Amino acid sequence: MNARFPLATSSWGPEEKDAMLSVMDSGMFTMGPRVARFEEDFARYCGSRHCVMVNSGSSANLLMVGALFYTRNSKLKLERGDEVIVPAVSWSTTYYPLYQYGLRIKFVDVDLETLNYDLEQLAAAVTDRTRVIMAVNLLGNPNDFGRIREIVADRRIVLIEDNCESMGATFQGRQAGTFGVMGSFSAFFSHHISTMEGGMVVTDDDELHHILLSLRAHGWTRHLPKHNLVCGTKSDDPFEESFRFVLPGYNVRPLEMSGAIGVEQVRRLPGLISERRRNGALFQAAMAGHPELMIQRETGESSWFGFSLVIRPGSSMTRKQLVAKLTGLGFECRPIVAGNFAKNEVVRYFDSEVHSSLHNAERVDTHGLFVGNHHYPIPDAIDALRSL
Repeated sequence: MNARFPLATSSWGPEEKDAMLSVMDSGMFTMGPRVARFEEDFARYCGSRHCVMVNSGSSANLLMVGALFYTRNSKLKLERGDEVIVPAVSWSTTYYPLYQYGLRIKFVDVDLETLNYDLEQLAAAVTDRTRVIMAVNLLGNPNDFGRIREIVADRRIVLIEDNCESMGATFQGRQAGTFGVMGSFSAFFSHHISTMEGGMVVTDDDELHHILLSLRAHGWTRHLPKHNLVCGTKSDDPFEESFRFVLPGYNVRPLEMSGAIGVEQVRRLPGLISERRRNGALFQAAMAGHPELMIQRETGESSWFGFSLVIRPGSSMTRKQLVAKLTGLGFECRPIVAGNFAKNEVVRYFDSEVHSSLHNAERVDTHGLFVGNHHYPIPDAIDALRSL
């Protein structure tokens, strides 16, 4: 399908192509100095001490959850059976690592306007058994972390962020993805930057950083600094450290080519976000007060991953009719992430429960969709949406 208004388009230019050629010329395709350079640059952009690049945002979530099982910090350490609260609207790999590590998942409803947590429901869902709140910043929109901090207060609750859709978003001047002890990002083709496939975890915690480095590559010590917070002090003999395994890890390393592309993409990132915000302002102006369609209410400064449209309660319009209108105008559209994930068949494998009801998540699931935003002006698309 060659849509007039596609969901996503490439943000690459000649610099990214030259970066790929430089990797091919070097003959080093596995993770190396270009990945390390990208990690430094991305951490600096986020204002974080550390960044660990992996092969996808899904893998970033996996390592982020796994790291909490191997920390020695009792305030952060998780055990199987611990309760984690999640919003009911997100992508599948927000939830899968929680299941895979044996956590008890509690689904909480979303706010129909922000599409992030219904904060009153979140506050009511927290109990003495809650050990983790997973904040998902949806479609570029950060959560209200001021209110989430109040909810956590002095409880022994770990906050982590799935920020895969909201790179560049800020709340009170701080980058989304840095409010939790760790935050995950995605650099998939359709996201704010693209490294082919790619993901990142940022953290300010030195021990978690070292755990992530080991988990990323087989659970071995090879990529750890000599003095580290996983195995202590490494041998000076590289042969001895070649195949020394200390954690039950994975192989989710990125390619060197992805790191090289990422270096160029981070240079573009402020401009990419600025253009998306400019389009977001025009979208808000065009669609404000629409009699039948709700748009996402911005919290902080959204990075406008895409433009959501939810049919207002009481409207006689169906989503099928809305899809037909948009398709007729030339829009490619999709459900809002995975809709109400708690209704999926896969949840039968989870140890999970639903807090109260998921009324808003169900509305998003059955009456919502989103269309694409881009890193360049899209006046024709805004005009077409205004005509809905």
